[in-house]
Amino acid sequence: MPVLVASDLDRTLIYSSAALALTMPDARAPRLLCVEVHESKPLSYMTETASQLLTELGDVALFVPTTTRTRKQYERINLPGPQPKYAICANGGHLLVDGVSDPDWQARVTARLADECAPLDEIREYLMATADPMWVRKHRVAEDLFAYLVVERELLPEDWVKELAAWAENRGWTVSLQGRKIYAVPKPLTKSAAMHELARRTGADLTLAAGDSLLDADLLLAADKGWRPGHGELADAEWTAPEIRALPERGVLAGERILREFLKECRAPK
Repeated sequence: MPVLVASDLDRTLIYSSAALALTMPDARAPRLLCVEVHESKPLSYMTETASQLLTELGDVALFVPTTTRTRKQYERINLPGPQPKYAICANGGHLLVDGVSDPDWQARVTARLADECAPLDEIREYLMATADPMWVRKHRVAEDLFAYLVVERELLPEDWVKELAAWAENRGWTVSLQGRKIYAVPKPLTKSAAMHELARRTGADLTLAAGDSLLDADLLLAADKGWRPGHGELADAEWTAPEIRALPERGVLAGERILREFLKECRAPK
């Protein structure tokens, strides 16, 4: 039976230039490998050591990239190691099999959203009406499933985010602030549901997970064991649970530590 490893990507295993500031002074920074290029510009990195660890992990476990990114955004990433057979995109809205979205899963997700939460248009209208153009740079809709804003973080009023979260909660939606992005995501749209489906299909008898944001909490709770780095929404809230390990490392070094923990569990005597 395989070990299934479902890991968040951004600010968990891979890091943008802005997120690299979480790590350490320049003089002590580790050697980096670029894993994402967009419009001829390097966007995301992991350490060379993390690259080697991820390659090893692909040989001993079923590694499943698990991200809130859209399919198009995910496809820009070129991770080291074996090409993943499965990936979870759009926060569980799309389950990719050999790069193609599984239509049955997509239909099930669509039905749940229609039954269990307010429609996307209502959320978009609220965001357009209440978000101040002084600090909003972009309004975006991802895969017709959820919405997010790109903001100037230093100008963003903290109270506005709290008010949005309270308003969305009553409509069956979750709000997550990650770097310069504010996500509004339907509660039925979860990474954990997609991970459970893959565990069922593959017969995995052990599930491992890692993530840094509020949108990863359900994934960590659903896995047999989970890890979170020393940065991000979950760390800021000092969030934890019995089978979840809160790591002290921050930034790209946290990515290395998470991969080491995955490998340790995969290689432990059963």
